Amino acid sequence: MRMHKLHQRYQLQATWTAPNRRRLYATFNLQHSTRILEVGSGTGVITRELSSSGSAHVYGVDIDRHAAAYAFTYDPDSNYGIADGHRLPFKEGVFDVALCHYFLLWVANPNRILDEMIRVTRPGGMLAAIAEPDYGGRIDHPSTLVALGTLQARALESHGADPRMGRKLRALFSQAGLQSVFAGVLAGEWRSSPDEEAFDSEWEMLREDLGSELSEQEYKDFRRLDHEATEQGERILYVPTFYAVGIVANDKKTSNA
Repeated sequence: MRMHKLHQRYQLQATWTAPNRRRLYATFNLQHSTRILEVGSGTGVITRELSSSGSAHVYGVDIDRHAAAYAFTYDPDSNYGIADGHRLPFKEGVFDVALCHYFLLWVANPNRILDEMIRVTRPGGMLAAIAEPDYGGRIDHPSTLVALGTLQARALESHGADPRMGRKLRALFSQAGLQSVFAGVLAGEWRSSPDEEAFDSEWEMLREDLGSELSEQEYKDFRRLDHEATEQGERILYVPTFYAVGIVANDKKTSNA
């Protein structure tokens, strides 16, 4: 049950970044890639998408063996393994593209992760962090919901995450010795008709994130306020979500962090 809920969370996150992924995949020229690696592949949501996008051999690695087992069942067309991104079990230069999605904010040493991704990617290959949030720039409206952002950032930090990872991506990619680095932030969009399924999924995520920060009654009150504001067309929730892409240099160097 835990893995199923986690999978639903990853699927929801994937819907947020889908338009940008399509654009970045065109940049990667995936049709001509033979080997692609996703680090922190979770339950296989992005990895399966990559497998269906072309004829490349796609690999996903995750430190959570239960997630890797779920991914193998969900996506038997890709190759999955259990591995720590700080020490990838691959030889140098074997991948054309290496990427991650909502991952670097959770790692102990993002510099080391990038170094490893560079090591296993061929010179001229591409590295990408497709989505990393920055809760330090979060916008909540109306004002009755502003406290949610502070609470979620605090909860993420208590779980070992860096809630401001997004703004650091460009510097991390540049310091890692990647070339032609470009970074950006996803746009926000709000529709007049609320998506009840997406609303329920997001609040299930918040229940897990904020379990130690809110009482059950506070949780219900915030959820009610959010729903009312959404139905009335007032709700704005924007968490800046950054991405970065770089090319592996012919004379590879790493940050040695």
